[in-house]
Amino acid sequence: MASRPDIETEDESRFLISDLCQMLESYLDKDQVQEVYRAYLFGAEAHEGQHRLSGEPYIYHPVAAARILAELRLDHKSIVAAILHDVIEDTPTAKEQIQSEFGEDVAELVDGVSKLTQIEFESQAEAQAENFRKMILAMVRDIRVILVKLADRLHNMRTLGVMRPDKRRRIARETLDIYAPIANRLGINALRVELEDLGFAALYPLRYKVLNKAVLEARGHRKEVLNKIETAIKRRIQQENLPARVRSREKHLYSLYRKIRDKTLSFEETYDVYAFRIIVNDVDACYRALGIMHNLFKPVPGKFKDYIAIPKANGYQSLHSILFGPYGVPIEVQIRTEEMDRVAESGVAAHWVYKENDAGVDQMHAGAREWMRELLEMQTRAGDSLEFLENVKIDLFPDAVYVFTPAGEIMKLPHGSTVIDFAYAVHTDVGNTCIDARVDRQVVPLRTILRNGQTVEIVTASGATPSPAWLSFVVTAKARSNIRHHQKNLKREEAISLGRRMLDRALAVFEMTADDISSKRLKTLLKDYRMKDVDDLLVEIGMGRRPSVLVARALVPAGDDESGEGETAMRPLVIKGSEGMVTRFSKCCRPIPGDPVVGIITGGRGLVIHSVNCRNISDNKYPPENFLDVQWEPSIDEEFPVEVLVAVEDRRGVLARVAAAIGDADSNIESVAIEERDGRTNNLRFTITVHNRLHLASVMRGVRKMPSVIRITRSRG
Repeated sequence: MASRPDIETEDESRFLISDLCQMLESYLDKDQVQEVYRAYLFGAEAHEGQHRLSGEPYIYHPVAAARILAELRLDHKSIVAAILHDVIEDTPTAKEQIQSEFGEDVAELVDGVSKLTQIEFESQAEAQAENFRKMILAMVRDIRVILVKLADRLHNMRTLGVMRPDKRRRIARETLDIYAPIANRLGINALRVELEDLGFAALYPLRYKVLNKAVLEARGHRKEVLNKIETAIKRRIQQENLPARVRSREKHLYSLYRKIRDKTLSFEETYDVYAFRIIVNDVDACYRALGIMHNLFKPVPGKFKDYIAIPKANGYQSLHSILFGPYGVPIEVQIRTEEMDRVAESGVAAHWVYKENDAGVDQMHAGAREWMRELLEMQTRAGDSLEFLENVKIDLFPDAVYVFTPAGEIMKLPHGSTVIDFAYAVHTDVGNTCIDARVDRQVVPLRTILRNGQTVEIVTASGATPSPAWLSFVVTAKARSNIRHHQKNLKREEAISLGRRMLDRALAVFEMTADDISSKRLKTLLKDYRMKDVDDLLVEIGMGRRPSVLVARALVPAGDDESGEGETAMRPLVIKGSEGMVTRFSKCCRPIPGDPVVGIITGGRGLVIHSVNCRNISDNKYPPENFLDVQWEPSIDEEFPVEVLVAVEDRRGVLARVAAAIGDADSNIESVAIEERDGRTNNLRFTITVHNRLHLASVMRGVRKMPSVIRITRSRG
């Protein structure tokens, strides 16, 4: 499938259903071809009167998408689904109607490709992410869903020229970010190359034209050298009596562009590599051919890769080597079997074409199934569609490193993976309980980036939990989604604990606790609120989405409220300072034990503690029902950040002396900023940690005694 640089029109004569049927007859049974024709009649009737932006009848698009799949020699159900892929989305046709006409498999394929048109989303990004999530879940059930979608996207990219420039760029970006990497991950090189070049041409038209022109000009100068090298390779292979096909190849434009951009190379440096592919009959012949090439031209040290022994994640197999060629030019050779070459072009699509006992195809398809299993696990742990889409994008990053477990098992990880990524690749529980690591028997930090050939050993401890700081350096989607999943569970547990305390406080007005509520009354309330269990209710209270007062009144039987005092009779909620992620201390006023405080319930963020005189709560910003009476635990053994402003004379070493005085008062400095005032004095703004107001007063007294200090004050919101 050749790359198509001209995206303004599809540079071909109109491809009709008769042409498609003729193509299908070369590999499908007659009754299957007839089924495809019947699907065409069904689709043409459903799309009757609809036209694309180009003005052509809409049915031309699904027929063109079906042709792309026919070129990959896919099964007839995939071809039928391609012809019908837009009827659910763009016509009144229901999924049930397709199922009754063409069977459940085809109906599920069409439904998997269809967008979610019946749901309103807050943003275009959210809609795209949710549509992608639905498609991926359908793909997990049947991988042909993504093949139909890729064919749909490829034809849309071929005819992108009729779109508005802004829409063209958006679709091109989506293609390069999502669909081309998926085609690459599934090993379908024929689709991937064209998607990338068309996306490049639409997203960066000027860069595309400049690079394309440079390639066309350079091609003529290279032709003579290319022919001489190819002749030399063929002659040596014939001398060794090795049956083989030799052909030169060129990098496609987007691949050239990325190499120039990512490695900051000039066009001449990038394009000055002569690439050849050698196709032989079996694996033994691959290694024989490699020996012949290394004997003909000297290999460049460190530039040999054996993807036959260790295939890529998408099932790709080949030997790669870079050689010192004649005239001082580098030569890149790829050596593979005929089967490897077919799988390299068709990828997972080869599963429906070649023999089931083809080892290369089976291995590639098993790899695709494993990837889809990981996608399903990722989906269950993702908080929303946008997070899932981001995780999938990370997972599609193609480069890899190969490391070993202590038992000698090879583990394949994305480029840039750390020790933590390795731990999660071994098993989720290993990642969650990781506390230490050794690389090549040396203890290393957990953020250490792994390199090819290293042996990695993970040390775990029962009871250990993932650190949120790991999110700043992990690169694999599995590690990222598991860490976030653990954090969400932790936040939920903390919300349940806070919600129970808040509900007990509200019920104290009625001289009751949550344990005193009858199960019947609780079940009735949960049914009214449409919640599964009590924990869901407590999370809603703890996260501030449902007022505890109203829940308490709904739980208490009528007539039990005899106090008549309502919420004013409630005891203050006791704050310990260690409540976790659902109780936060405001950064605007930075309250510390000993300060009069008040709690603000904010929907989805939990409880925020402010000083009672904080400016941010004194301007009627929050309704009265959001305020919660709180008080400090009498004995708190926690540290709290507070900001102090120190005015000092501008003298050498004054910052160091003030910092030392703060340290002598048993306080840690979290940050410091210097604000010049008039050239003679400076303001030093410190964020320090203290236990309470008495501790803060002790720190301030110690600093105030220093000769260069003019004054010290506490900053408040």
